[in-house]
Amino acid sequence: MAITAFYVSSSQLLRSTLLKYILLLSLVPLVFGHEVVELEQYPLVVSTWPFLEAVRAAWRAVDSGSSAVDAVVEGCSACEELRCDGTVGPGGSPDENGETTMDALIMDGVTMEVGAVAAMRYVKDGIKAAKLVMQHTEHTLLVGEQASAFAISMGLPGPTNLSSLESIDKWTKWKDNHCQPNFRKNVIPINNCGPYRPTNYLEIPEETCSNTAQMQTIDSRLARVGLHSHDTISMAVIDKMRHIAVGTSTNGATFKIPGRVGDGPIAGSSAYADDEVGACCATGDGDIMMRFLPCYQVVESMRLGMEPKLAAQDAIARIAKKFPGFLGAVVAINKKGEHAGACHGWTFKYSVRRPGMKDVQVFTVLPDERSTNS
Repeated sequence: MAITAFYVSSSQLLRSTLLKYILLLSLVPLVFGHEVVELEQYPLVVSTWPFLEAVRAAWRAVDSGSSAVDAVVEGCSACEELRCDGTVGPGGSPDENGETTMDALIMDGVTMEVGAVAAMRYVKDGIKAAKLVMQHTEHTLLVGEQASAFAISMGLPGPTNLSSLESIDKWTKWKDNHCQPNFRKNVIPINNCGPYRPTNYLEIPEETCSNTAQMQTIDSRLARVGLHSHDTISMAVIDKMRHIAVGTSTNGATFKIPGRVGDGPIAGSSAYADDEVGACCATGDGDIMMRFLPCYQVVESMRLGMEPKLAAQDAIARIAKKFPGFLGAVVAINKKGEHAGACHGWTFKYSVRRPGMKDVQVFTVLPDERSTNS
């Protein structure tokens, strides 16, 4: 009897000790990436760059019970209205003709549906137009004036002049500087600002610009691509139901060739989400980054068990190996809400809001030198 009582008592003591140990572990925060977090804290909003008002708008929506998709729309719309960094929303980056156009994307990590618009003219609400494509068509991407016509037919305001006094002034100064720098290569301008012909064009007229030196990369892409020459808000939201959505909005590269589409509306490049795994947000030189689908790479790396920080670094390293001069960054977020960033060529910042924070917190990511040599 005494022996039996001893074993029962010991067993109860062991169970009690284990329960206390498990409870203690659940209260200990884990250090991961760039933030000390407790596991599974929802909702969560993450955005590229210190776009504080955009994150606040998304947070208000998701904290009030909105879906991840709707919160992303609220956040990106706020950035469009505020013209974040002058490169999101109407009135921002002009193309070679002085016109501003919109690129945007939204992706539902539950259904894997995507809606996107590219080179959209005359409609200022890029992210809302992208959502309409997802909601009311079987397509993924609409472009140009046809995208504008669709958005207006679905109730968005337009047609609207998307230029501003600032964008026109920027374009005028660029024209006065002989349209330099630009995104042309291996061409000869007939006049300072074109039209352009390939350098091997056989019938070069006499009026060809006297400075017929072949137009190559001017110094480097840094002359054309920088922190304020083009930018994207890329946002991820995990809602209270633990569903994930991502979205992007941009008016593209400053002085881009008309018709150019960057990585903003390309699923897997500027953003990607999968409820089973997590999400990714990206920003940078879209012409380079879209060739690697870095956000799809990040999510698939996390699916295979890679931690967010390593997944982000790996995706950036793959690009840097081929294009060591590129500028770009990604943020990886797993389904637990753990996040981390990686960048190349610049110092990158991203914004986070989650329960327990009084306001948006900005995280700084330094360039990872290892990515250059990977």
